[in-house]
Amino acid sequence: MGKYKIPSLTADVFIYDESKRFILIKRKNEPYKDSWALPGGFVEYGETVENAAIREAKEETSIDVELQKIINVYSEPSRDPRGHTITVAYTAKEDFNQQKADDDAADIEIFNENDLKSIKLAFDHEKIINDALKLIK
Repeated sequence: MGKYKIPSLTADVFIYDESKRFILIKRKNEPYKDSWALPGGFVEYGETVENAAIREAKEETSIDVELQKIINVYSEPSRDPRGHTITVAYTAKEDFNQQKADDDAADIEIFNENDLKSIKLAFDHEKIINDALKLIK
């Protein structure tokens, strides 16, 4: 088993409200430090992808999410400069009242589709966000 390279697994969450506004966190660490990103992170050993998505959303936004749908699986080998990382991205429709940047998040803000042209996004999160917006329309 040691001779095989295995990609890392992550989970990301597109948290949105009734107005289709969504939350992004500003990354505190490299890669993409100070860029905006979806809440998410690495799946821990023995953890389901769904539980990782819920945990990461809570850790980074202080919001308890209930996952709705899978947006897609993103597996382009070059999507993360740290190495081959596959993410499963989910939607979660929530109330933003409890939002607070925490853990790996330097900041947290609410955005809408028009804001995408003017912000710097990490990884392939622009694609994930656009896929999510199509899914929730």
